[in-house]
Amino acid sequence: GAKATKANVNLSTADFALEHYVAVTTAGESAGVEQLFAADFNQKIQTTNALSNSRSEVVKSFKKQKGEKLNCTVSTDILEESADYMIAKVTLKFEDFTKTDLVTLERVGNDWKVSKSINSYK
Repeated sequence: GAKATKANVNLSTADFALEHYVAVTTAGESAGVEQLFAADFNQKIQTTNALSNSRSEVVKSFKKQKGEKLNCTVSTDILEESADYMIAKVTLKFEDFTKTDLVTLERVGNDWKVSKSINSYK
């Protein structure tokens, strides 16, 4: 069979990395998932019992969602940006609820990585 090659996704700017993160989280994009998340990535979900997911759990779950597109409208706002750091608010509006994802991206060498994600639901 064909040997799976590690997709090389362009993460050279914070905007590219954020765009790719949105594609991974909402459109079932699975290329470059490993590259996208920083080694110390952590995801927190603000619910009645705050949940926390490790990098490996998140990567595994996004790989499982390959090809699945979420039925929602997506908007992104850059809240803060510097040469090595960006905080963005990604809002997913579904029919019955809204998910807000505060995403922290950091420059790691020549690439940008997602280092933190905090989700809340309304």
